[in-house]
Amino acid sequence: MNRLLIGALILTTFGALNTQPAFEEKAAKGKTDEMSAPLVKKDVYVPNPQLPDDRKLTQIGQNASDAKGDLTLMAHKKVDQAVTVGPIEVSVKDMKVMHATPDYSMIDFFHGYTHDEDFDIVKVNVEIKNNSDKKIKFSPVAFLETDKGEHLPWEDDIYLEELSGELDGNATKSGNVGFIVNNGDVRGISFMTSDAVNGEGKVLEKGKSVELEF
Repeated sequence: MNRLLIGALILTTFGALNTQPAFEEKAAKGKTDEMSAPLVKKDVYVPNPQLPDDRKLTQIGQNASDAKGDLTLMAHKKVDQAVTVGPIEVSVKDMKVMHATPDYSMIDFFHGYTHDEDFDIVKVNVEIKNNSDKKIKFSPVAFLETDKGEHLPWEDDIYLEELSGELDGNATKSGNVGFIVNNGDVRGISFMTSDAVNGEGKVLEKGKSVELEF
C-alpha cells in the first residue's frame, strides 16, 4: 500500500483546527447540520440520518434498505486494531465497502458530495476513548487514502457522527467515518488520526497512521 507521503504536510496545516467537527465545515459550504447524527456513546446505537443501518451486512452481496435508501455490501473485514495518540485510544472495529443508492429524499444532502445518483462508500467503525481526566480535542480520521490512490480529507466524511472535537475526560465515543470513492474496488486503506490536543492548545502527541487490508 502506498505510504501517506503528504501526511506530515497536511497535519502541519491542519494543526489544532483538525479537531473541529466535520459537519461544521459542511455547514460553512452551504450544507446544514440538520442531517448530522447526535452524539454516539459506547454501546448506544443511534441510527444515522443519512444512510441505512448496515450492522447486519456481513456477507458480500447482502443488502440493507430503509426510507433513506439502499446499501449493498461489496467488501467487509472485522478488525481488531488499536492505536494510542497521547491519552486517546482509537480502536478500529470493522471496515466496509458498500454501494449506496440514496432515496430521492436524500439527494440534496448527497449532492454536496457527488452528483451521481448512486456511488460506492468506504467506511470504518471506530471507538475512541479518553484515558485522561481532562478534555482532549481529537479526530479519529484526519484523512483517509485508498490503495487506489484516492485521498479523502476529513471534511468529506458523509456520516457526520460527531466523533471529532472535544472528548470529555474518561469518556468513550463510537461510530462511523465514511467517504464516497470513485473506485469501489478497494483492497486496503490507510488513515491518519489528528494530533491529541489539550484544552490549552498544547499538542500532547502527533497524529498516527493506521493501515488496514481487506
